[in-house]
Amino acid sequence: MIAVTGPTGNIGRALVERLVAAGRPVRALTRDPGRARLPAGVETVRLDPAEPDGLFEGATELFLYVQAGGEHTPRLLDAARAAGVRHVVLLSSGIIDSGADESHPIHVMHATAERHVRDSGLTWTFLRPNAFATNAFQWAPQIRAGDTVRGVFADGQAAPIHEDDIAAVAERALLDDGHVGAAHRLTGPEAITNAGQVAAIGKALGRELDFTEVAPDEAAAELFPHVPPEMLQALLKSFAATVGVPPEITGTVGEITGRPARPFAVWAEDHADDFRA
Repeated sequence: MIAVTGPTGNIGRALVERLVAAGRPVRALTRDPGRARLPAGVETVRLDPAEPDGLFEGATELFLYVQAGGEHTPRLLDAARAAGVRHVVLLSSGIIDSGADESHPIHVMHATAERHVRDSGLTWTFLRPNAFATNAFQWAPQIRAGDTVRGVFADGQAAPIHEDDIAAVAERALLDDGHVGAAHRLTGPEAITNAGQVAAIGKALGRELDFTEVAPDEAAAELFPHVPPEMLQALLKSFAATVGVPPEITGTVGEITGRPARPFAVWAEDHADDFRA
């Protein structure tokens, strides 16, 4: 049995679907089982990280989303180990790197989770993706409403990774030998600017979209309403640092799965309906 946290998110859902297709029993741990809408055969259980006893009976592997446990992550991991879980695959972040700003709130969150996993007594694999292609959903309301997207740092560069490519690596880390103690850095296959991402979405929709750059101070509240204030400035600083700077590009997805990572244009085609009104 494989226990999956975050099963209704972009990556967790893709992983659940992959594991079900592979014939593996899955227990989906979610805070709202009634709204999960997962594939038939998936055991869906309510996740309360503060009361984790009984969640992991019969499970031997765990896919852990960083925010699933929050401050209760050590307790969640203790319960998993006590129930017989042997290995945990943690969805961490590419911000964990040599020379990184260790005071950055996103770094702190993921480094803390990695430390908890290392201290848990379980074997582990860390997945450290950089930019997610799904971050482009931030522009969806504007694209549904018209042909102009207002955003910050038009020339900011990234190598966004398709959520299913992350899920494919997670699947292999859960099912195959050879990943214990590994920290896999994951990216898409090519660099693309923010303006280029919007143009690619427009092409997938059969429309011509324009990216209009706005000053970060003017756009912050409008474009990032769900980002906590204490994290927003650090996030904008990270975005600013991508302007004119080629992103890290790895071949890890292809090395582990046998299939190269998909470019952003493919992601845009896969999700074109999500941007239609």
